[in-house]
Amino acid sequence: MSADAPRAPRTPGTWGMRADVLRHGQGHDSDKVGYIELFFDLVFVFAVTQLSHSLIAHPDGTTLVQTLILGAAVWYLWIDTTWVTNWLDPERHPVRTLLIVMMLLGLLMSSAIPEAFGEKALLFAGTFVAIQVGRSAWTAYALHRHWPENGTNFVRITVWQVCSGVLWIAGALVPDDSWRLLLWVAAVLVDYTGPRALFRVPVLGPTDPATWVVRGGHMAERVGLFIIISLGESIIVTGTAFGDLELTGTVLLAFLAAFASTVLMWLLYFDRSERRATAYFAGSDSPGMIAQTAYTYIPYLIVVGIVLTAVADEIVLLHPLGHEGSGHAEPWTAGLICGAGTVYLVGNTLFRRATGGPWSLPHVAGVVALGLLYLTHPVLSPLAINWVSNGVLLAVILGDVAVSRRAVRTER
Repeated sequence: MSADAPRAPRTPGTWGMRADVLRHGQGHDSDKVGYIELFFDLVFVFAVTQLSHSLIAHPDGTTLVQTLILGAAVWYLWIDTTWVTNWLDPERHPVRTLLIVMMLLGLLMSSAIPEAFGEKALLFAGTFVAIQVGRSAWTAYALHRHWPENGTNFVRITVWQVCSGVLWIAGALVPDDSWRLLLWVAAVLVDYTGPRALFRVPVLGPTDPATWVVRGGHMAERVGLFIIISLGESIIVTGTAFGDLELTGTVLLAFLAAFASTVLMWLLYFDRSERRATAYFAGSDSPGMIAQTAYTYIPYLIVVGIVLTAVADEIVLLHPLGHEGSGHAEPWTAGLICGAGTVYLVGNTLFRRATGGPWSLPHVAGVVALGLLYLTHPVLSPLAINWVSNGVLLAVILGDVAVSRRAVRTER
């Protein structure tokens, strides 16, 4: 079955939108990312900024957990929309209208992120649920007459999102922060379990994975663009913090370390993983399941690694030699630096494995090295740890290049 176009249903659906808003055709033009999709992404530039700035403003374990939960919601909303625009043509006016309405709600949701576990909990949860349930119900209506198998799939998705939505709203309404945290963790688990459970519901049963015929080029490009958005946030955080500081040699070194980490993360994904993965994805006989694993779940780890790196880079810029010039890093700062790199490497190696590549020994070695680097925080400054962490990422890249070249020579 081609990954370029959805299979045509044997019989038309008995209900749904009369206008056909499906993507049609094959090849590059039919996979093209529309300008309205890029316009829609602007909301998520703001959302990622809100996530990183909340953790910068409140550097503690509780805020980290809250940031991960809110980040999981933001990512899931975005990737769900990417699945929808993989099947629906964003150049059609009904789809454009849907995206613009979602932009408005998404902007309200993003504005609530700093106070999502406080006074704006209901604004965050209410807009999130409205987007998720509204988009899925609308997509079921848009698809069912022209592609009933997938229209029914979105009926199942809507049921799952109503169930998780109850938990999101309940969490927003409870006055106790601990209960809100537990309810929202449960809501995230329901959201992320749905695709793996094939959105099984009573009477309708599970979705046939064969329904998930995706346009590989479009999906891969969209996920790559979100990672670029996240890297852009890292640059914004670095540039803003640097611009507010007095220029000294130490501050300049911290700035260069932050820039280097952004470049190295870009190289690890886009130079060492993305192109090969896209080619594998586009040529696969079961692109739907690959898209579910490699482009729905795993990229969240990559995004988390980038956001945590942005937070760590600002802390290093502000306190390159440790608090009050102590000469050593606090456990929190060292944990952010090393943890960010670890999560990013884990996400990359899982992505490579999920898109047909082997387990990467350089990546695994890099994770171990970063774990050992954390143990040096009593004797190394944040700036030193940041530069050594960059050295680990560079070593992973060079090791991966060496492994690839050796594999090519072996094949010859």
